[in-house]
Amino acid sequence: MKLTALLRFALAAGLIAVTAILLQARGRTEIVPQHNPLSSFPASLGNWDGTDVSLDKDTLAILGAGDFMERVYQDPSGALPPIDLFLAYFASQRAGDTIHSPQHCLPGAGWNADEKQLITLSFPDHSPFPANRYVISKGESRRLVLYWYWAHDRGVASEYWAKYYLVADAIRMNRSDGALVRITLPMLSGESPEAAEQRVLPFASQVVPLLDNYIPR
Repeated sequence: MKLTALLRFALAAGLIAVTAILLQARGRTEIVPQHNPLSSFPASLGNWDGTDVSLDKDTLAILGAGDFMERVYQDPSGALPPIDLFLAYFASQRAGDTIHSPQHCLPGAGWNADEKQLITLSFPDHSPFPANRYVISKGESRRLVLYWYWAHDRGVASEYWAKYYLVADAIRMNRSDGALVRITLPMLSGESPEAAEQRVLPFASQVVPLLDNYIPR
């Protein structure tokens, strides 16, 4: 493992440890907000119709205690490749069940991260926020992945900032809930990441306004 990877691992481990200590120090009176189950997230978004993907027991065991939804949305015309939407919501992260970063999970699933870039997502009626854009590959297949962390109507790209806000919100609001939003789509042959991003932005613009209905502010 390279030195930079070791340092990142040590920093992440340290942040998780500090987060756990500070959250436990708040006692057992945490506010756990009610939320609409992710299974009730609309199966139709704009021109896309969704089909649920069942998560197997091993995946659920890794994810921990939370509410999860994976759904594949297809353009009825069939002209565009399907888009995969994954939502993971944790009502409480005090017991050690915290959000897993996709960048750690993808290699375990056999995908190589070929390119990473920080982008800014800007949609009507919401402040711009940062997100991660990955190009991943497995053999001849390439996919574009957009993901970000979402809590209290706030989107961040960095897992370290997500941990920071987790502690800050626990102190300020006595809450430790939060979520991960991940959108994945196959890339066309020879397609650039920028072109694939433009293809997925109309779909993302349908998702973001609905998040606060399922991930409490």
